[in-house]
Amino acid sequence: MSQATLLLTAVKEGDPEAADELLELVYQELRRLAAHRMAQELPGQTLQPTALVHEAWLRLVGSGERKFENRAQFFAAAAEAMRRILIDRARRKATQKQGGNYERVDLDGCELATPDTDDQLLAVNDALDKLAKDHPIQAELVKLRYFAGLTNEETAQLLDISVSTAKNYWSFSRAWLLREIESA
Repeated sequence: MSQATLLLTAVKEGDPEAADELLELVYQELRRLAAHRMAQELPGQTLQPTALVHEAWLRLVGSGERKFENRAQFFAAAAEAMRRILIDRARRKATQKQGGNYERVDLDGCELATPDTDDQLLAVNDALDKLAKDHPIQAELVKLRYFAGLTNEETAQLLDISVSTAKNYWSFSRAWLLREIESA
């Protein structure tokens, strides 16, 4: 049996020093495998081969539940762990929660429809009534900010909420109203 197989058996049996010795023995080969995997990725990856090796190592022997019969099985599992790490990273980047393909838009520069005409004023009013049904505090904040011209600080004090909450409500409300007015 090879040294790696002996160390894998010791790791399986719970020898705490065996995992460290195994890492020293296979580190360079894992690093080469990781570098090969990373070379197949698109340019601009922020994950380095060393970090990939470390994360794969933690997945392989960190829980202590994985059992490897031999060196080949260990390296096959290491390759699979690296593939899964890269796939998980790609999925995380593409999720809507992380921004995905969406572009961030700063709403501070956006204005609600300025009521130049009666139709626009009626559209804002109708949208505000809809907002008030599900979000009464936010609707009240819009009335104070938009129609009374109060600041976030003044509005927060009147509504007995924090300034950061007032800012969050204002951003949410403007986006909600803008979407509602544009869809009408």
